[in-house]
Amino acid sequence: MKAIQQRAKVAQKAAIDAGRMLLNNFEKKIKVSTKKDGSLVTQFDIKAEKIIINSIKKYFPDDNILSEECGHDLLTSEFTWIIDPIDGTHNYIRGITSFGTSIAVKYKEEIIIGVIYMPVEKELYTAKKGKGAFKNGKKIRVSDKPLEESTMIYDSTIKLNQNEMLKGLNKLADKVFNIRMFGSTVRSLTYVAEGKAEMEIEFNDKIWDFAAGALLVKEAGGVFTDFIGKEEPWQKEQAYIASNKTTYKHLLNILKNIL
Repeated sequence: MKAIQQRAKVAQKAAIDAGRMLLNNFEKKIKVSTKKDGSLVTQFDIKAEKIIINSIKKYFPDDNILSEECGHDLLTSEFTWIIDPIDGTHNYIRGITSFGTSIAVKYKEEIIIGVIYMPVEKELYTAKKGKGAFKNGKKIRVSDKPLEESTMIYDSTIKLNQNEMLKGLNKLADKVFNIRMFGSTVRSLTYVAEGKAEMEIEFNDKIWDFAAGALLVKEAGGVFTDFIGKEEPWQKEQAYIASNKTTYKHLLNILKNIL
């Protein structure tokens, strides 16, 4: 479908352009504001978002846009762009390199394009529905390691679901090999997609954080569902399991009654 290919090309360039701006300003003077939900935003979140939105509107002025900082721009198109200009803003503020730009495109109720750019590492992750997942043009795939050999990423805002997260961690901690937290959904999901970790468990992630990464994981041969096994359409805020197929059923069985 030509329309998908055109949007994928624009998404990739926009992600790289925004990422390069972020890298050029990394560890420079940052103005930090607090949003209504308590999360932080910088002038570079806004600037990166404008770079991406201007690219979209230049080529697809009638498409819908859902973005973390600007909210909704809902028109009449069946295409919706879902944008996180900096996923890992708190890392960016603190000079931690785990941050990236996420752009997904939804057609009707289904994510069909996912693009993630990690500026520090110069890693471009891309996926189109039914076409596989790629890192800098090279095909990637989830691992096939079993649960007992797995690296689990367990990375949500714990104060929002403290009891449930601690209960889940207690059930999983002795079943996996080790546990990591990166503070960035795009970093976590790209690691699952390329087999550097076997799973990410999230209790309260936003759709602009995970939309591109969800498609990436699935196109890399993995699984992405909520805690009861449901797939798309996704909610604006979502708990989920992103994993390889080897560990998924075990994780689902453990987590299905947590929330």
